[in-house]
Amino acid sequence: MGTALLVLLLLVVLFVVVMLAKTVRIVPQARAGIVERFGKYKGTLPAGLNIVVPFIDRLRYLIDLREQVVSFPPQPVITEDNLVVSIDTVIYFQVTDPVTATYEIANYIQAVEQLTMTTLRNIVGGMDLEQTLTSRDEINTGLRGVLDEATGKWGIRVNRVEIKGIDPPPSIKDAMEKQMRADRDKRALILTAEGQRQSAILTAEGNKQSAILNAEGDRESLILRAQADREAAILRAQGEGQAIQTVFQAIHDGQPDQSLLAYQYLQMMPKIAEGSANKVWVIPSEITKAMEGLGSSIHEIAGIPKDATPRTRVDMGPSEPQLPRGSDDPETRATNEAVQEAIAAAESAARPGRTALSIDPAATATGTPGTDPAEPGAPAGQ
Repeated sequence: MGTALLVLLLLVVLFVVVMLAKTVRIVPQARAGIVERFGKYKGTLPAGLNIVVPFIDRLRYLIDLREQVVSFPPQPVITEDNLVVSIDTVIYFQVTDPVTATYEIANYIQAVEQLTMTTLRNIVGGMDLEQTLTSRDEINTGLRGVLDEATGKWGIRVNRVEIKGIDPPPSIKDAMEKQMRADRDKRALILTAEGQRQSAILTAEGNKQSAILNAEGDRESLILRAQADREAAILRAQGEGQAIQTVFQAIHDGQPDQSLLAYQYLQMMPKIAEGSANKVWVIPSEITKAMEGLGSSIHEIAGIPKDATPRTRVDMGPSEPQLPRGSDDPETRATNEAVQEAIAAAESAARPGRTALSIDPAATATGTPGTDPAEPGAPAGQ
């Protein structure tokens, strides 16, 4: 009796467990359960804990409501110019109506794959190879529109269609590579030619500017050198004139006699014989008369006046060399002023105890010499 009661109790417990298992259904998140009663659709179970009638209701399908990604293998497609290319695609879709996706079509994934291939053949068949390779966005948009319209009655929404790759035949690949290589070579040659042209233009412009600058520099150099030569010649001539005037005035102031002039004449004789090339030299005929002049001052040498004293004193003119004035060229005036200042500085350095002669430009222009303060009251003639 006790054993029979224990077995009955175990059977009751087992029945209760089985009943609970058949009554309680747990549906995961983002899933939908399709419940059938006696083979007919009864309802859809949401995610979470659900209770059904045991042994009457049956959880037939568990539909995934998340967005799914399906990659289809490459399929051969013929283009408008009769070239076969392999295209593989990726479909992003989501089940929006689990009841329709369960009862309207047997296998919606296979249906989407076949629909994608047929639609892709229709779209690519109207394009040539170049358009197919460069119109991926157009192909994706066309595929998505057709698939979304066709799968709407299946309770499926196509969110995105992507083409993973388009592979033309090997011969077409080789021809395309040769074409691209030729195009790159052409662009490289064009760029090289343009670079050489620009380089030649810039080089020519640089040579032109250099020639212009060199010519301008040579012109300015010649002008300055000519001005310097002119000023040097003027100063040299004025210096020689001053020296001649000074010697001439000194001779007249010293009042030389016949003996002194004869002695000076004899002193010049050895200079005639100077030089290694002077093998023979001629004694002037006046040498005897010069010798006679040394012995007696009463004799006269030809060409030497007896009375050496000048009747009037020679006007030596300005003691400083004068540059031509009156030029309207600012550069010439500046050069003349710099020369005058240099001459005044040299005169001051040569005679530190005396005041340098002041050169009046107005006086120089009229030919009137400046007055030396060291020689006040110098007579104008003797």
